[in-house]
Amino acid sequence: MTVDYKNWMPKGMVSGFAFAGVFCLVAFCVLNTFKLIATGSARTIVSSVFLVLCVMLLIMSLWMLLMYRAFSYNGKRQMSKQIIEGVAEYVSIPYEGKGLDIGCGSGALTIACAKRNPNVSFIGVDRWGKEYASFSRNLCENNAQAEGVKNVSFRQGDATKLPFEDETFDVVTSNYVYHNIPSSDRQAILLETLRTLKKGGTFAIHDIMSKGKYGDMKAFEKKLKEMGYEDVKLIDTTNGKFMTKWEATWMGLSGSTLLVGRK
Repeated sequence: MTVDYKNWMPKGMVSGFAFAGVFCLVAFCVLNTFKLIATGSARTIVSSVFLVLCVMLLIMSLWMLLMYRAFSYNGKRQMSKQIIEGVAEYVSIPYEGKGLDIGCGSGALTIACAKRNPNVSFIGVDRWGKEYASFSRNLCENNAQAEGVKNVSFRQGDATKLPFEDETFDVVTSNYVYHNIPSSDRQAILLETLRTLKKGGTFAIHDIMSKGKYGDMKAFEKKLKEMGYEDVKLIDTTNGKFMTKWEATWMGLSGSTLLVGRK
């Protein structure tokens, strides 16, 4: 059995956009070669629409292909692996403690944290929606087995209403999850996550924490400190830590930030 953490840029999406672009190009060529529309002005308008769509779709597919190559675990850049291992470095759990990874996807971060902390138990939760149909609980379990990691388990769950009691875990983690959840208050989702953390427990949450998606995170950092949280930090991960500023810009990952601290 081999590990398969998939790709954050679905291969089917790349292929789909490329196919649609080629289809529009073929339609443009056929329309003008065989003059399927008799009226010249109408043919010009329709063919122009196909041409514009073709260019846009092919540009999008090229961008997606570059993203796919950068994220691939088998490629040269391996950004996904770098980010997962980078977040996992912040995770340290006491002996026989319990950890929670929210939005585990293919299980990569859950398994990475469990490998670094073999004497604890780690749970990965995800709703495994249709947007990422290639991710599943079965995939996570297969990856854990392939990695030889036995101190993990996976279950379905909603990040906005976690199926756990208050102060259940010694650490909570998440990576690039909450910005995908339609919400006008993602800071509330963060508080729902931290609700499950024990006193003295730590957290490491990585996401695109731009003001447009999260609001004022500096104010949220201050709020957590006022609530009694300690060592709270917002770490910019686009300054060379996980990626360069240029990579963050063209990939649409500007604002990527790691929120860490202790309850």
